[in-house]
Formats: sequence, C-alpha cells, structure tokens
Amino acid sequence: MAPRPQTIFNALIRRGIDLRALYRDASTQASEPGLRVVLGENASALDQVIADLQLQVRQLGGTPARRGRFGGAARRQMIEWLLPDTPRRDVAWIARLAHGEAALVHAFERGMQHAPPEAALVLRRQLPRLQGIHLDMHSLARAGRC
Repeated sequence: MAPRPQTIFNALIRRGIDLRALYRDASTQASEPGLRVVLGENASALDQVIADLQLQVRQLGGTPARRGRFGGAARRQMIEWLLPDTPRRDVAWIARLAHGEAALVHAFERGMQHAPPEAALVLRRQLPRLQGIHLDMHSLARAGRC
C-alpha cells in the first residue's frame, strides 16, 4: 500500500524546513556578500517549495508540517560548531549545503516513486526548482575547490 500523499508531503516539508534554516544560518555567516545573496535567494526558493507543499496538504484536508525534523536544530548547531573558523568557512558551508540539497532532491525523487500518481505530479512540478538550487550549490562547490 502506498503512503498517503499528506505523509509524503509532510516528510518533505520537514526536510525542506531544516535545509532552509541551514541556508539562513549560512547566509548570515558567509563572509562574501555575493554568496550571502545567493544563499538568501536559495532560502527563498525553498520557502516557495515548502509553501506549495503545505498548500497541497491543506487541500487534501490535512495539517501541514510547520517545523523541521526532530533534532534538526541540534544538527544545524553541530554543523556550525564543526565548520572551521577560517577564511575557508564559506567553502565548508557551500559543501554542507550542496550535500543537503542532494539529499532533498533524492528524497523528492523517492517520494515520486512511492506516491500515488496525482501526488507524484505535484512533486514532479517542484523538482526543477530544487534541481536549480542543487546545481547552484554544486557549481559553487566546484568553484570553491579551485
């Protein structure tokens, strides 16, 4: 039996909320002004994905998730503590965010595989937005290694 669309959407909302918070943390701590702008824009793009999925849950008669996953704030704090306090800190943030984006895209792809057709279509519509953020982060990660 396939999971209910609301369950899939809420799990993705929680992951998105965690990643959006990480983007916001990184955007306030990045040393490069241009990077702060890009990270803020990516957080805003995640805002849209989250809001769209929350709307879908409401339209299905459910209650949308409004918080991240259990332990998400603790994970963010741990990431912040573990990042080096050096000029290369921006590069470390980018690598961490690229990893988080990859995980979110993968979660959306898994959700599409397990969702009923109508719910899979909703997720498929969100995927290009996430893939765009994902490509941004991987491009920044490659540039930071140079």
